[in-house]
Amino acid sequence: MPKRFELLIFDWDGTLMDSATAISKSMQAACTDLNLPVPTDETARFVIGLGMNDAMKHILPDLPPSCYPQFLERYRHHFWRADANTTLFKGVTESLHELHEAGFLLAVATGKSRNGLDRALKATGLHQYFHATRCADEGFSKPHPGMLQRLLEETNVEVERALMIGDTTHDMEMARAAGMARLAAAYGAHPREGLVACEPLACVDAFADLHAWLTQNA
Repeated sequence: MPKRFELLIFDWDGTLMDSATAISKSMQAACTDLNLPVPTDETARFVIGLGMNDAMKHILPDLPPSCYPQFLERYRHHFWRADANTTLFKGVTESLHELHEAGFLLAVATGKSRNGLDRALKATGLHQYFHATRCADEGFSKPHPGMLQRLLEETNVEVERALMIGDTTHDMEMARAAGMARLAAAYGAHPREGLVACEPLACVDAFADLHAWLTQNA
């Protein structure tokens, strides 16, 4: 049976890596360090997937951009400590191996920096499965469709043959802006109701369900 999609594009944090809590807690800790207003869990989790400048504009709208480097230093301090204990969701490595062997092109579109993604790919050993990757510091941040457009160009795949897979409304809106099909993961950073409102093909509640959906429908 012919595959419906040729290219599967994954978000990283909250979709493949169980890191949403580490990210939100690190943002809150950075604010505490600098005596800045501490965002709620909901607010901190909402900005996951955005580039850091866009994230800071949302959680700290009154913070001058000249203070961003100081915030980033404290955020990275806390995140790198927490990152040592973050893991991939159960079954991710096996699933990517299976999809790769089945002939799918695999890619990543993430709000992480290039250095952050490269570090994560090396630590997890997943770099071998991805044909292309795009990061927030290489162009427009989500939900702008630029990341997806560059990945389509790099892999020479038509938009109708690509699927975006992510756990935030930023992922879903990015895909919608690109005219791309999308699959929502409700086990990550954003709640199910917001994801469903973005009209994905499906919304799954665990990575095992995501893998099963791809096996049956992609």
